[in-house]
Amino acid sequence: MPKEYRTIQEVAGPLMLVHGVENVAYDELGEIELADGEIRRCKVLEINGEDALVQLFENSTGINLSNSKVRFLGRSMELGVSEDMLGRVFDGLGRPIDGGPEILPDERRDINGLPMNPAARNYPSEFIQTGISAIDGLNTLVRGQKLPIFSASGLPHSQLAAQIARQAKVRGTDEPFAVVFAAMGITFEEANFFTESFKETGAIDRTVLFINLANDPAVERIATPRMALTAAEYLAFEKNMHVLVILTDITNYADALREVSAARKEVPGRRGYPGYMYTDLATLYERAGRQKGKNGSITMIPILTMPEDDKTHPIPDLTGYITEGQIILSRELYRKGVTPPIDVLPSLSRLKDKGTGEGKTRGDHASTMNQLFAAYSRGKDAKELMTILGESALSDIDIIYAKFAEAFEKEYVSQGYGTDRSIEETLAIGWKLLSILPRAELKRIDDKWLDMYYGK
Repeated sequence: MPKEYRTIQEVAGPLMLVHGVENVAYDELGEIELADGEIRRCKVLEINGEDALVQLFENSTGINLSNSKVRFLGRSMELGVSEDMLGRVFDGLGRPIDGGPEILPDERRDINGLPMNPAARNYPSEFIQTGISAIDGLNTLVRGQKLPIFSASGLPHSQLAAQIARQAKVRGTDEPFAVVFAAMGITFEEANFFTESFKETGAIDRTVLFINLANDPAVERIATPRMALTAAEYLAFEKNMHVLVILTDITNYADALREVSAARKEVPGRRGYPGYMYTDLATLYERAGRQKGKNGSITMIPILTMPEDDKTHPIPDLTGYITEGQIILSRELYRKGVTPPIDVLPSLSRLKDKGTGEGKTRGDHASTMNQLFAAYSRGKDAKELMTILGESALSDIDIIYAKFAEAFEKEYVSQGYGTDRSIEETLAIGWKLLSILPRAELKRIDDKWLDMYYGK
């Protein structure tokens, strides 16, 4: 029977100080029983001798210092995991919110988990098809990779996230594929969009959704991605599934981290974020990957909105250090009506070479990818020159490159949110666009591929 304490000294906002505690540990869960019998939950943030500083999950209204009791449960936050989680919607603390029954867990797991031992990791090498040309063709996603999407306020990252979750698949295998989707600090309207989007297409059957709304407590927002990753680890490494984890929005998560840090009166780091934010984000991102001796894998796509469209802001900056590349959404392309507005030139997948080529995608993939990058870059330069000096100042070949850049954005990048392209379709569109250019300009592609596909 856990001890009950009636020694609450102080309540300040979401924090509460309990005096005279024994054998209480950091991160331990607790329950506060109010005078009227209502139970609220809390978590230990700090231990100093006999004093425990706890953070409340709900608000502190109605907590009477003399009549309220606190019990510490002797365990940190856990999630009951089971294969029955597929097709279900949970809140940020793992409680069902879809009207269905409670999950009967196969086991209960500590949500903090552990980062994967580097020596036990397998190198990511298998292509994952998202059905989006700008990702599959130019910034290929590989099984076990961490590939974030850098968005900005007002850009359609929610539609892109839902599209990837609906369409993603590992080709050439019949091994089960699941999506774990964690939304943090989103509005009710966005939450409704995600759940309805998955239900309409039937993708909900292979998806586990964790939804934390903007009006939920900050401490719950910090738990949400850990809940999602705990479910993903169980499905991947116990049930041998390929799991794609989508976390949106990491900016809301980092803001919750800052809020809790400020409440604890910690010394702030850059822009007020805690100095340990890099470590904290790494404890999430490094739980993705492939393990030796296990068939399953966790591939991760964290999505974040860059405050003030600033790539050097601490959140995208630190995320870029830990992950293997980034997909960047462009406000300029969004204004032009390109959907999804993926800016392919600054985007990068550091592992794309490992997921392309014969037996994975197609032999001509790598060289056409390089040629498309080069041609689009030159076409954009030509268009800028045309804006400044007028079309008459351009050479004939520069005018062709400018037309190529225009066609590339319209046909290759802009495909809408309902189109699911196979890698063969993506490569075919790439060759169709490269055929706009004279064959002599395609210096990055081997003659055997030119003979096979150019102008066909």
